[in-house]
Amino acid sequence: MTGPSGPVEDRHAPRPVVSHEVIHHGKVWDLAGDVVDLGDSQVLREYVDHPGAVAVIALDDEDRVLLLQQYRHPVRHELWEPPAGLLDVEGEDLVVAAARELAEEADLVAGSWWRLTEFFSSPGGSDERIVVFLARDLSPVPDADRYERVDEEAAMVPVWVPLDEAVDAVLAGRLHSPTTVSGVLAAAAARARDWSTLTEVSPA
Repeated sequence: MTGPSGPVEDRHAPRPVVSHEVIHHGKVWDLAGDVVDLGDSQVLREYVDHPGAVAVIALDDEDRVLLLQQYRHPVRHELWEPPAGLLDVEGEDLVVAAARELAEEADLVAGSWWRLTEFFSSPGGSDERIVVFLARDLSPVPDADRYERVDEEAAMVPVWVPLDEAVDAVLAGRLHSPTTVSGVLAAAAARARDWSTLTEVSPA
């Protein structure tokens, strides 16, 4: 499929930034303001300057996906989400970060990894990019090596949902987390293509 200037695909096309200001320095992310030169005008755009994140669609041998219930205060909801976390370790490879989050949030290790999909979570107001991985060949983290979860993560509830049921829940509007929606639908689409579209990666 092609558009006026070639294939229909997103492309990196930054505009010149005339000035940049950190309006608020936060604990996890900052609020920034850029004056951007659009050619025939200059505009101020305020946005969340975010470190980025990874998420993991963990599938067991029965094609069940692991979802964790977690309270998200900005939307005042308990959401069902895949294991996920910030890219807050400098220089850490993406799949290594994903493996770390899977172990910390779900007490699981995966023997096989694929890059599944990626997206901007809210491109009109944040530069957050989330990369989603597919993890299979799962085994538990030894008890002695398990991560001690705190705050909202301490109350997370895990559930294994058949992938087809998760797809139905997404399409019915019962699941709202963008990592869940994107990850579940991407996994179902990849499975329908016999996983041939995926690129295997390794956290080693």
